[in-house]
Amino acid sequence: MSNTNLTETSFTSFKLPDELQQGVAATGFAFCTPIQAETLPHTLAGHDVAGQAQTGTGKTAAFAIALFNRLLTTPSPEWRKQNQPRALILAPTRELAIQIHKDTTQIGQFTGLKLGLAYGGTGYEEQKQAIEDGLDVLIGTPGRVIDYFKKHVFNLKAAEVLILDEADRMFDLGFIKDIRFLLRRMPPPDERLNMLFSATLSHRVMELAYEHMNSPKQIDIVPEKVTADKVKQSVFYPATDEKISLLLGLIKREQPKRAILFVNTKRIADKVWSFLEGNGIKTAILSGDVPQKKRQSLLRQFKEGNFPMLVATDVAARGLHVPDVSHVFNYDLPQDAEDYVHRIGRTARAGASGTALSFACEEYAFSLMDIETYIKHKIPVEPITSELLVKPKPPVKIERKRRPPNGHRGGHKSRGGDRQENHRRKG
Repeated sequence: MSNTNLTETSFTSFKLPDELQQGVAATGFAFCTPIQAETLPHTLAGHDVAGQAQTGTGKTAAFAIALFNRLLTTPSPEWRKQNQPRALILAPTRELAIQIHKDTTQIGQFTGLKLGLAYGGTGYEEQKQAIEDGLDVLIGTPGRVIDYFKKHVFNLKAAEVLILDEADRMFDLGFIKDIRFLLRRMPPPDERLNMLFSATLSHRVMELAYEHMNSPKQIDIVPEKVTADKVKQSVFYPATDEKISLLLGLIKREQPKRAILFVNTKRIADKVWSFLEGNGIKTAILSGDVPQKKRQSLLRQFKEGNFPMLVATDVAARGLHVPDVSHVFNYDLPQDAEDYVHRIGRTARAGASGTALSFACEEYAFSLMDIETYIKHKIPVEPITSELLVKPKPPVKIERKRRPPNGHRGGHKSRGGDRQENHRRKG
């Protein structure tokens, strides 16, 4: 983490339990990021917070420290049963839930508290058994969590801490009814510690906060410009049939160390993947229908540098922590201005610099005005020169399974994706 992102507030200035302070030190943290410095004085004193902060700002440590402090300094009630977790953390995507579990486990490694995961796509019986065996902290996506809840695998009668991460994305993915259902089955807001974090504290997010939290303190940690200050942004105006050629030319010019390329549909993800592979660029693909084990394998390989490019739909835009992403390509401009911010936030994390290159083609150019209004500045336009239009080699053929006899469509042999990322996904 860059020192430019840190405050003068040290973690030792807080009166944390020794085993928690030991875990914080073991992570290498010494000084707080702004979101940590602003929220911890409130949450450690038992007050609720609704925090606005972009990804890569230290949100997870901010709520994990407050969570562990609460559980370590408040005895578990004697009547609590084994299948009653003391804390619930909800995240909109599987990747974010997995990342939260990893980070909180590291910070809480000396606390003796048990953490567990519940997310869709894999491990149904294993996750169920872990919850039944007893957890202090349950981390999960709404779909899988509510599934276990309705099947009486656990209940929330002993819940002392609630954390909602990426709350605005919960709305986008249609999870809010499920979340309200769960919150109404917890002890009342004034009997628990509640924390909500979101890239944007919109009216609907704050309405949720005031309905289900105890007079939360609103914390706003946002750069003057909504987008990351250290992201160099450019926009190009290609014809639709020039986009592949322009992409190949920009990759040749930029030589990205590690890049994420965003598209709006599964069909275009397939097309871009096949052209990049056909032109000698090793590429992973990540979208909503990729089997969970395959998703985790692809992400791990991307993080390890086995694939320099990751083609992704917006399901991957939120909460993913991939270090050292040098470039973000918006092959399709997002139709939601907020998603532009979330996408380019994949680069220039923790004080680093990065580059975001966007294509305003005929189909999506209409989004540019809304994006520039939202980020409060014009994105510089770059001309498309003949040198940037590289003639592509043919795409590789995408192997598909035959349609099963029952008429359902088969998936890819080793890959997957979703048709549109705007519909609700199961947790």
